[in-house]
Amino acid sequence: MTFVTRSDEQASLIAGQGGELVEEGEQFHVAANAVSITQCEALREDELPAAGDWIWLTVKQAHLSDELLSAVALLSARGAAVLCLQNGIGHLPRIVGALPAGTLVVPAISTEGALRESPGKVRYTGRGNLIFGPLHPGMRSAEEEEITQKMLVSVLAEAGISAELSNQMENRIYEKLLINAVINPLTAIFGVKNGELPLHPSRLRLMSALFMESRAILERSGLSEEYGSWEKVLAVCEATAANESSMLRDVQAGRTTEIDWINGGIAELARAAGIRSPLNDAVAAMVRALH
Repeated sequence: MTFVTRSDEQASLIAGQGGELVEEGEQFHVAANAVSITQCEALREDELPAAGDWIWLTVKQAHLSDELLSAVALLSARGAAVLCLQNGIGHLPRIVGALPAGTLVVPAISTEGALRESPGKVRYTGRGNLIFGPLHPGMRSAEEEEITQKMLVSVLAEAGISAELSNQMENRIYEKLLINAVINPLTAIFGVKNGELPLHPSRLRLMSALFMESRAILERSGLSEEYGSWEKVLAVCEATAANESSMLRDVQAGRTTEIDWINGGIAELARAAGIRSPLNDAVAAMVRALH
């Protein structure tokens, strides 16, 4: 396994000292190779991932720069598949367009929780699940693509990571988008943890109204009625009660949030369908004002 980092300094740190993982009070040292984005061009062809290998694209949408996508295109040139773990919508066509023709691009959603405490240290904050599956076929046969994905599920299971394949990825992506569109902006605006959000009556009413608007827009865009229930939104708040949403952490740190691809993405779908999205427009404007 090789980490590709944004800076030469972080690559040198991980390559020299390894990484640290903190879980339930225990600290683990993980030895790993690492290169920076700029160092990718210096890799020999035999050092690039091969067919059957996987490239995990784990940055937020705001960091999907042309430089990064060029590096991913280089790394996938020998047939490696690309697993995309971005929140929100709108990024997949751009990723597909930047990669070699026929690259297997697989969207994924995760309910795992983690917090990066320093350039070489990550704290594991909550066990969850990884769900992935292709939206569109690549150049390989459906059988070859299925074997590649099943092998990844098997490898992850051996590492103790729960993962599953899904042939309903559009519904899964929209469901995750719906949950994020309710929880993330409101926790950022009110400055509360996930579990605190529904505890106040006025916050709960706002959650419900934002949910109803977002759900109606996503249904017009193809979300099936069995996905994305109100009960699931509340269940996520309960299951992640002690967590701070990534949007709240970004606001607190003065970083760019993913609001444009979450509530902003839903607003774009509304405009395409010719309907209004006043609550999504409002919370998006408020979170942008907090940047």
